[in-house]
Amino acid sequence: MLDLLVLAPHPDDGELGCGGTLARAKAEGLSTGILDLTRGEMGSKGTPEERAREVAEASRILGLDYRGNLGLPDGGLADVAEQRLSLAAALRGLRPRVVLAPLEADRHPDHTAASRLAVAAVHLAGLGKAPLEGEPHRVERLFFYPGNHPFTPSFLVKISAFIDRWEAAVRAYKSQFSGEGVSETVGPKGVEARRALRRHWGNYLGVDYAEPFVSPLPVLCVPWSRA
Repeated sequence: MLDLLVLAPHPDDGELGCGGTLARAKAEGLSTGILDLTRGEMGSKGTPEERAREVAEASRILGLDYRGNLGLPDGGLADVAEQRLSLAAALRGLRPRVVLAPLEADRHPDHTAASRLAVAAVHLAGLGKAPLEGEPHRVERLFFYPGNHPFTPSFLVKISAFIDRWEAAVRAYKSQFSGEGVSETVGPKGVEARRALRRHWGNYLGVDYAEPFVSPLPVLCVPWSRA
């Protein structure tokens, strides 16, 4: 069983979206993992072989207990029965307590599809009569991390002590974040922009850096309680 599993449409999405939270969770003694849904073979920069090596290095930096790849088609993610069953079977095998998936509001169609696919697969994995092997597994909570679209967070996670580890894990993807690149998602500017966003969210908490998440359900919290 994993405490925290991130679903990533492509290699590097998990690190970009919530790598700081993964680093913090690991430091606090939780088991962590990333399941990449595709190998990023359609990416304009790098090859699947390069990205596989980068995945291994980023996983080492974050100290992940698990890293896997579902092998679904890059550019072809969809909330369809075959892909639902594939992801649900993986969830039964990994048995995560909490799943972090991409937020549906995103300009990249694979990210939008991955979000819908996550919702469907989490539900399917818990059904006793689903046509799947293994014991049903009910994920305790499903949260969403943002991509490239405006949104309103439900809660923030302080990652000030882990911002450098987050950046190191992202920069492990040299094919994506080194060399030429002038947009907010590609090249060195992509890392700078994502770090600045974490500084922006941290400002609301009075801390240096934070990562935002969206919860479809209320989050139980009593701010003045020590429990």
